[in-house]
Amino acid sequence: MRILFVSDVYFPRVNGVSTSIKTFIRALEKLGHEVHLIAPNYLEHQPGNPIITRIPSRRVPLDPEDRFMSRHDVMAQAERLHRARPFDIVHVHTPFVAHYAGVALARRWGIPCVETYHTFFEEYLFHYVPLVPKAWMRAAARHLSRTQCNDVNEVVVPSTAMRDVLVQYGIRARMDIIPTGIELDRFSGGDGARFRQRHGIASDRPVMLHVGRVAFEKNIEFLLSVVERVRRTVPHVLFIIAGEGPARRSLELKAKQLGLANNTRFIGYMDREHELLDCYRAANCKVFASRTETQGLVLLEAMALGVPVVSTAIMGTIDVLQPGSGAIVVDEDADEFAEATIRVLTDTSERAALSAAGLDYVRAWSSGELAGRLINVYGDLLAQMSTHRASSALA
Repeated sequence: MRILFVSDVYFPRVNGVSTSIKTFIRALEKLGHEVHLIAPNYLEHQPGNPIITRIPSRRVPLDPEDRFMSRHDVMAQAERLHRARPFDIVHVHTPFVAHYAGVALARRWGIPCVETYHTFFEEYLFHYVPLVPKAWMRAAARHLSRTQCNDVNEVVVPSTAMRDVLVQYGIRARMDIIPTGIELDRFSGGDGARFRQRHGIASDRPVMLHVGRVAFEKNIEFLLSVVERVRRTVPHVLFIIAGEGPARRSLELKAKQLGLANNTRFIGYMDREHELLDCYRAANCKVFASRTETQGLVLLEAMALGVPVVSTAIMGTIDVLQPGSGAIVVDEDADEFAEATIRVLTDTSERAALSAAGLDYVRAWSSGELAGRLINVYGDLLAQMSTHRASSALA
């Protein structure tokens, strides 16, 4: 099967969508299928890749990390690829230029169009358009999601909670729950001691870790309030924030206001193949409190590397987290969250038990197994389209 992925984001832009796309491409290729990705060009001299077509792009106002492609350029490059070797499926991963180009291409070619709903936009957009009332932005996000999802043959959602939200929006398209999964063989290394030495962190210093985009919707400000409480019992605790994003300056200021300058460290993006693994291994626990996560891949990554998780369970993380299976699940209450974190940081036996349980639990989230489910969806859509064509021919 030959599949065209279309996305408005991809590496070197680091986020969950980029990770999901890369993971599925690798897993689908291992299953014997061919995937080609169309995505923005971010650098003047972008490294070449035969399965990726990079589209010239410009910066997005108010969001310097992202790029805006031309729909005309996306369509032209896709047509060139399709003429050389026709695609069987178009799979859209973002709701901007990629959506409109992908839908148009699938209709032109007479093949199914699938879209993955990666981001809970109702709880996302108002952070980036602060002058518009939140209620207006939420209504606009719901309308956009309803319109776009009803334009495609299939919507893939990463969690039960996200599917339920889309049903409430009035989306009629078929939906299947297919999380991204994790490449277990890529999360088996890492050297925590090497990371600590590189960053001047004492070997016995308790470390809390947050990995992900440093964005307002990730609720990292709440985690700073947790750190402030943890420090009362664990004075030398260090909260590492790995990632970049628009909330970094605000969070740095908040950390100073709380007197946490010596207990908080922002270390930016890291190479996922090596340094990020070291970073995970250096942590005593992974903390997470996002209210908008459609899945929460970083939680699985942490567990795959034996790092216990303390997290709320909201939206997609409800499906990912099982209390006791590598994680302590808490409410969004700073005192409760801090108490659970202190237990993990100070009780070596509980930390070891959670680590072992997480390693067992994460095996069920293999990327290969979940990619197989996606292939079944593609196959069903192609069979339905073939049946419809045959019926139309007989009519």
